[in-house]
Amino acid sequence: MTRIVFVGAGSVVFTRQLLADLLRYDDLPELDLRLFDVDERRLAVAEATAHQVSERLGRPVTVTATTDRRRALADADFVVDMVQIGGIAATRTDLEIPERYGLHQTIGDTTGVGGVFRALRTFPFLTELTADMREVAPDAVLLNYTNPMAMNIWWANTVAPDITALGLCHSVYWTAHDLAELVGLDVGQTRFRAAGVNHQSWLLEWTHEGEDLYPRLRERIRQDPELERRVRVEIFKRIGFYPTETSEHSSEYLSWFLRSPEQVDRFRLRPLEYVGISEDNVAEFEAAERDLAAGRPVQLEEGASEYAPQVIHSLVTGTEREIHANVPNAGLIDNLPDGCVVEVPATVGADGIAPIPMGALPVQAAALNRSYVSVNELTVHAARTGDPIAVRQAVLMDPNASSTLTPEQIWELCNDLVVAHGDLLPEPLRATIPARGI
Repeated sequence: MTRIVFVGAGSVVFTRQLLADLLRYDDLPELDLRLFDVDERRLAVAEATAHQVSERLGRPVTVTATTDRRRALADADFVVDMVQIGGIAATRTDLEIPERYGLHQTIGDTTGVGGVFRALRTFPFLTELTADMREVAPDAVLLNYTNPMAMNIWWANTVAPDITALGLCHSVYWTAHDLAELVGLDVGQTRFRAAGVNHQSWLLEWTHEGEDLYPRLRERIRQDPELERRVRVEIFKRIGFYPTETSEHSSEYLSWFLRSPEQVDRFRLRPLEYVGISEDNVAEFEAAERDLAAGRPVQLEEGASEYAPQVIHSLVTGTEREIHANVPNAGLIDNLPDGCVVEVPATVGADGIAPIPMGALPVQAAALNRSYVSVNELTVHAARTGDPIAVRQAVLMDPNASSTLTPEQIWELCNDLVVAHGDLLPEPLRATIPARGI
């Protein structure tokens, strides 16, 4: 029996879709599913969801729901991490306090000031999670969905290099899916490979029966001027390779887009968008809770597009497939720093997990990635050393923040965020620092 643990199982929409994808593989053995969450209400909804999905798909599953993390992890084969430390309240803080300073973010969970503070809240949890895994499930594979993806995998590799950890994100797949549709193809008819850093990887190979599809895409863009009002199209035009995250996300990783009202309007951006998305997620949870209580079916999407079920299926059955994963850079991308976390293709199957070396990125693509990597590196350094100044320096390296705020304002903003997040942050990093600097 394959034992899978969902950590943060109260993310019930994600829980039900991952489980549905798993149960659609007929050749998987019966699953022993452990659901862990600190929120008992959400955990109860996740448990009821798991039972309903199992019944609807006609596949028996042993389900255990618990608020005891070590109990959930005991002898696990796979640990799927999908937590949000601090919940929606902390997310609001990450977005709304910078907005008061005039620093716009759309999502705020991957890099920049929002990503930095989300990482600093999540690192202590990852330290505890991997310590528990080392004691009760040392051979388990950690499959992380929690953002900020690259920083979290970097931290996991720092505190637990003995634990196999993969960062999984659907952005590469959905980029290839949507672009194929844009040029009149099904994604299954295309071959694609991307490399870079999470949410800022580059579609390096994109073909149909050996034909490079980029000329088709350029022609499609020329035919529709409205496409030029999308952030990703602008990045593609300037860098020459298509980035693998949505325009909303991509806009906040660069200095080009959110710095002025004119750019916000031109590229049809909505600062604070993730506040509304988070509120919608809460409403969706409450709707699922009502549906389950009334015996109504919860919504299930068709098709397995998430990587965690694919990884689990491949490692259990030996089925070979290629995915994209976030892993430490050990000779995988030549012109990004060793040890930083990169997103590259990887094969999974009977021989385990094997990231594929991609050589050097196009020079301009690597140059853009390095600012993102610097934010990650300084955030990890701040947490590792307990240096509160390094937190400010991480935000200072962010192109969006530094294009909008002065260094003194960044120091003041970080002071406000430190106070607002309080004991969600590691104790050494709760210090406020005079805005005049060192």
